[in-house]
Amino acid sequence: MKRVIVGLSGGVDSSVAAYLLKEQGYDVIGLFMKNWHDDSVTISDECPWLDDCHDALLVAEKLGIPFQTIDLSEQYKERIVDYMFAEYEKGRTPNPDVLCNREIKFDVFMKIALDLGADYVATGHYCRKETSIDKDGNEVHRLLSGVDPNKDQSYFLCQLSQEQLAKTLFPIGELLKPKVREIAASQNLITAHKKDSQGLCFIGKVRLPDFLQQQLKPKTGNIIEVSSDHKMYEKGNDDRLFNYTYEETDGKKVGEHIGAHFFTKGQRKGLGVGGTPLPLFILETDVTTNTIYTGQGKQHPGLWRKNLFISSKELHWVRPDLALKPGESMKVKARIRYRQELENATLQMDSAGLLVAFENPQFAIQEGQFVAWYNDNELIGSGVISGN
Repeated sequence: MKRVIVGLSGGVDSSVAAYLLKEQGYDVIGLFMKNWHDDSVTISDECPWLDDCHDALLVAEKLGIPFQTIDLSEQYKERIVDYMFAEYEKGRTPNPDVLCNREIKFDVFMKIALDLGADYVATGHYCRKETSIDKDGNEVHRLLSGVDPNKDQSYFLCQLSQEQLAKTLFPIGELLKPKVREIAASQNLITAHKKDSQGLCFIGKVRLPDFLQQQLKPKTGNIIEVSSDHKMYEKGNDDRLFNYTYEETDGKKVGEHIGAHFFTKGQRKGLGVGGTPLPLFILETDVTTNTIYTGQGKQHPGLWRKNLFISSKELHWVRPDLALKPGESMKVKARIRYRQELENATLQMDSAGLLVAFENPQFAIQEGQFVAWYNDNELIGSGVISGN
């Protein structure tokens, strides 16, 4: 009998994943990851780990499977939280959920599970895996979108490797969310009607400035408004441009902020500046000069770009056999954030890295985010957006 260790999070998705695997005849063990203890920066009690751990234990008891907890808070702080602080300090916007999957769930957690004798690790992600054999007799694992278009979570797994996928199962990838809740209710699982967790992976909803101020100090700087008809936008069709480079003389001062590293491109709320005909959106943050550049309205040309760049060191292929060589190109579907509709794009590789050229302009492309690209419904690669 194959042994599967399920990452029981205390939510309905991982609960049903464990149930389905047991029904399929696997030897199932539930393992809860305790990754965060500090509730001082969370908003209300949206994601308290104690409640989640208790719910995971009750699910395991109901299913009649062994249950353990493991404390990964030290690794989580080193690999996720410290990385987040470093990225924001550099003026980039990281995605902790993608990192958490790469660094914690499918690395640290997976190694512990395999040491405990597991053949596979399973999670409650809405995605699928298919395995085939290539012409040389090697297994090729394909990471596919989940069947539920409203819950597809393949983007969050865009940094997984063939080695990680080989040891992973996604039991609910073929199901719609309402069906998952229906199954949980039919088995009287306590998580059947529990709200989905929100906010940072394993931390919950946070006031981001409060969270970041644990390490990054507030620092007053200027908010500059740049007109939508500024002359630099005449270069907007130049395919070599990924970002606009602003100076304070490109606009007028309309307010002050508490630190450029607390804000991100495309952000509308939190600036504390009113009185403009259209809402102000952040066009760019400059952490070197501690300046925020803004523009009126979501259609401001400074918010929209067609291209982005990924340096070679931050490029990842889920399917290494499909990796481009310098000079090669590929037409794909791509997205730069979770829940975004897939957009037509062309990948072009050179010696420095990968250019991703979208067919249509994209809103607020931000350095530090992950872009993921697909061939039909298969996620084949991803990378951290470098900008220029």
